[in-house]
Amino acid sequence: MNNYLSIFLVLFSLNGLTQINHWETVIQEGDQCEYLIPSVALQTNWNDTTFNSSSWSNGITGIGYADGDDNTTIAASISVYIRQEFMITDTSAIEKAILNVDYDDAFVAYLNGVEIARANISGTPPAYNQGSDGLHEASLYQGIVPDNFIISKQTLSGLLNQGNNVLAIQGHNQSVTSSDMSVIPFFSVAINNTSSDYSATPFWFAPPFEFESSNLPIILINTNGQTIYDDPKIMADFGIIHNSIGNPNYLTDPMNEYYGKCGIEIRGESSQSFAKKSYAIELWDDLGNDMDSSFLGFTREEDFVLYGPYSDKSLLNNVLAMHIGEETGHYASQTQLTEVVLNGDYQGVYVLMEKIKRDKGRVDIAKLNSIDLSGDQLTGGYIFRIDKGVYDGWNSNFNKYGSTDPLYFQFFYPDQNNIQALQAAYIENYMNEFEEAVASPTFENLLGKHYTDYIDLRSFVDNFIINELSKNVDGYRLSTYFHKDKDSKGGKVTAGPYWDFNLSFGNGDYCSGDDVTGWEYYQCSGNSPFWWDTWIQTDTVFQNAVRCRWEELREGLLHTDSINNYLDSMANYIADAQDRNFQQYNIMGTYVWPNSAAYANSASHSEVIINMKSFLSDRSDWLDNNIPGIAQYCYLYEPTEDTTSTDTTTSILIVKNTYTQLHPNPNNGNFRIVSNLKIYEINIIDALGRVIYSASPNEKSATIQLPLNSSTGIYSVGVQYDNQKEFYKIFLQN
Repeated sequence: MNNYLSIFLVLFSLNGLTQINHWETVIQEGDQCEYLIPSVALQTNWNDTTFNSSSWSNGITGIGYADGDDNTTIAASISVYIRQEFMITDTSAIEKAILNVDYDDAFVAYLNGVEIARANISGTPPAYNQGSDGLHEASLYQGIVPDNFIISKQTLSGLLNQGNNVLAIQGHNQSVTSSDMSVIPFFSVAINNTSSDYSATPFWFAPPFEFESSNLPIILINTNGQTIYDDPKIMADFGIIHNSIGNPNYLTDPMNEYYGKCGIEIRGESSQSFAKKSYAIELWDDLGNDMDSSFLGFTREEDFVLYGPYSDKSLLNNVLAMHIGEETGHYASQTQLTEVVLNGDYQGVYVLMEKIKRDKGRVDIAKLNSIDLSGDQLTGGYIFRIDKGVYDGWNSNFNKYGSTDPLYFQFFYPDQNNIQALQAAYIENYMNEFEEAVASPTFENLLGKHYTDYIDLRSFVDNFIINELSKNVDGYRLSTYFHKDKDSKGGKVTAGPYWDFNLSFGNGDYCSGDDVTGWEYYQCSGNSPFWWDTWIQTDTVFQNAVRCRWEELREGLLHTDSINNYLDSMANYIADAQDRNFQQYNIMGTYVWPNSAAYANSASHSEVIINMKSFLSDRSDWLDNNIPGIAQYCYLYEPTEDTTSTDTTTSILIVKNTYTQLHPNPNNGNFRIVSNLKIYEINIIDALGRVIYSASPNEKSATIQLPLNSSTGIYSVGVQYDNQKEFYKIFLQN
């Protein structure tokens, strides 16, 4: 028996592919329960069959208050604990189960003392007096199907008792003053024979989609009966079925693209409350050691993300954003649309993505070792970010835009546990100098350095364009990354890589995320750097660079036809898969936080795509008319190319040195030249070939003041180093 076949047969036996005869509901609304509004922490066994609950109150579900959707009304409270005992006649007849919970605002559910589902709350377990992580409105009273959580046969086999069982739920409110609260559980089971021991399923109940084949790669994950948690990762089997292009992938095919072990955990924050989870994947060997590998065209690595788009009903927001990022010449996470089967249960359409890491095929900057504490070695590489969460980093010397609180940067690579004190001090000081220059009326700091001496201007321009085009409500203030290589490799801070665009392209009902007008930077401030405001309002260099770049991109990549063609091609690619996805998650035509009205009301995937195109077209029109600046002398803002040639008149090698900058440019005849190399000679030549200025600074920088009678126009600047020469162009405007 070949390896692929034997692997498949093992997985087949675990996948729960036994014929399901019908579904029945064991627990539903209106059933008897016991409940308690706690005033102190409960015994740890409150949620299992051994607990004595005789002192608890009796009622019928649902439990809560307000909105008219509860059968047992309680006083306003921060939490309520519920126990429902039930009998199982024959565990061997049950193939899988579905827990539907209608809740406001959060819950954790346990089967015989073991957590099987949760939404919108953290903590293991959450404290009895803990509020939810956010708001979540109940569904049934609005005519919406409640969230469902599939429980595999493997999980049930270790938990479900033949005989007495208990489903226990702790429901949580956002606050004790919240206007409503509700917990209504439903527990349904798949039966593999014709027996009828329980109740009929609710009228709205829909069995999970039975998945067989896809034109997308199929990812299979088997946790061997273990529950996946937010942290830590658990070991699981991980396989990919991917036949040649044009040939469908069947669930019964061998895992011919990849098979091995992985570590898996739930990822995300607010998205953890969704029925469709996202996962962090780390490739492991059989002993649990990290292991690099390559599949589906990804470069060799160990860390990946399985992003499960849920509120993003296009399924394509991150795919489109990464496509734009890559096509504009920056590193962006490679993506691959897939369909996922977890423990035999279909999970829907997922986006396999590269996790942000410092690596040759990802954020390609130098490795920063713990011993790199001086000289060029200290200057890179670094990855840092602006994001929520509690991570080590440093406070800026400047406040967030529109706030009296300082901006906070987080260490990402090296992370908070590995960065050395000198390294932390270096990158903090570097950013302080940069921000001092931005804040200065002249855009130069006390060292005489312009802010463009510190950053890759093109990357910041492109970052601004994609955040504004998409109206990314997380842009600037969350999931915002920067990186810096060593000085010998360029040494400037680059904006990026891009990350987390699920709440973009019109999919957001706050921060004007669905408004095609206005600057998202101002409409969703609160944790954003002040730089963008300064540049947008007062800096002609940034304004002109943005206008030049926008008009260039509108001719090609960001032309409305180009965007529409790309969306059409991707929508066609997932045409069958999206249909299965939305059979599994019946959310079309309903509001899923934080859908805009267009996303919430769309009755089909094709309607979502139509609305997405309309948003991008109207948004692009607004940007056409409102981006500041003038698109002239655009070559001045182009990244310097690495080219080499020979000056035949002097036999000196002319090398394009990407680490030398002239600023400001355009200028009034007064500007600076800054380089990482010592400058021995400077000659400035007018359009007639006459040298109008010469200097021999023998320094790495020089301040230039052209003669007062110099006319407006373009001048050539020759810079002589030790054994190489570089030519620039400047524009003089009086």
